[in-house]
Amino acid sequence: MTPRMDNPSLVVPGALQPLLDLTEVIGKVGVPKTTLDLVRLRVSEINGRAYTFSDDPEQAGKTDERLARVAGWRTESCFDEAERCALEMAEAVTLMTDPQDMASDEVWEKSAQYYTDEQLGALVMHIGLVNFWNRVNVATRQEAAAWR
Repeated sequence: MTPRMDNPSLVVPGALQPLLDLTEVIGKVGVPKTTLDLVRLRVSEINGRAYTFSDDPEQAGKTDERLARVAGWRTESCFDEAERCALEMAEAVTLMTDPQDMASDEVWEKSAQYYTDEQLGALVMHIGLVNFWNRVNVATRQEAAAWR
């Protein structure tokens, strides 16, 4: 599919830097980068935003092998409980099956066992930001992005 336009974050003057700044702030509150990556990929899968992974053996060795299994996080044994809670929160917020209670008290309380309020806030903001990026990229038909 051909992109409808260049990425809006590059087209709209001044739009990109605040988004990058927010990403940086979210990354500084103690949620492991690996958890944020797992959440980013799972949210992107739900939203139909594709990523490509390098075939280069050197680069592939630096990529978390669990990424390929993130869609099956409920049954895969390679995810710890904190990661499972973050992924459950990511799905609940992204899918919004019940907009009045998109992240149920049960989901929230399970996550609160592993994350501080600051970290939970960052996790929810990360999920929202990934959803934002996904929706912009899908709506404008951006090409699959290379996983960093």
